[in-house]
Amino acid sequence: MPNGGKITIQSSNVHLGDDLRRLYNYIQPGPYVMLSIADTGHGMDRETQSRIFEPFFTTKEKGKGTGLGLSTVYGIIKQSGGYVFAQSELGRGTTFRIYLPRVEDSAEPCGSAPASQAAGGGSGTVLLVEDEESVRQLVRETLQAKGYQVLEAENGEAALRIASAHQGSIDMLITDVVMPGMSGRELSKKLCEARPKTRVLYLSGYTEDAIMHQGVFEPGTAFLQKPFTLQMLSRKVRDALRGSGG
Repeated sequence: MPNGGKITIQSSNVHLGDDLRRLYNYIQPGPYVMLSIADTGHGMDRETQSRIFEPFFTTKEKGKGTGLGLSTVYGIIKQSGGYVFAQSELGRGTTFRIYLPRVEDSAEPCGSAPASQAAGGGSGTVLLVEDEESVRQLVRETLQAKGYQVLEAENGEAALRIASAHQGSIDMLITDVVMPGMSGRELSKKLCEARPKTRVLYLSGYTEDAIMHQGVFEPGTAFLQKPFTLQMLSRKVRDALRGSGG
């Protein structure tokens, strides 16, 4: 909305019934929490609406967008057992409605993780490359707590400079798939040319199937979808270093 406008965010408890399932046969009836986000922007035409959740689809200029924003949203919602619908009209704006399954149970009390989850330390040096600072900090602290030495960078160019200056081994590269400038795939190719023994683990907000479908990686590539738990991260790093991560 370059000239200003209005964004309205609403939430409510709703029940999705059989009437909606007759329109969308994949919907599971039941109680949901609905989050609605509406704007008074330019809106979208029908062709754009039909493709907004496709990975790597964007209406922005080349180099201005990755095309993974809404597809990432879609992947996270689907992973959570929910649904997302979009309504848009040119000149009037767009509304997204997100439905997430409502949980009636009370939250589990906080406590230490079970021994089976907490176990499993590691060793070695990891080069972490992630442009989102909050994600980078979370991954760094998790790996350091497990015993890994962590080198970190916010983009591919900085990562290559760090790797070039590092005198010791780099056992693993953990990198986001899509970042400003150099992509994670380009980074791993350049790094592994200089350090062929380095293992690689890719992170992405979209699903592994979608990334593979676009031909970004070969099947069997070590991959971890966001959002992930700390236990999932630790296990994936450990498996990838052992050569069994896929």
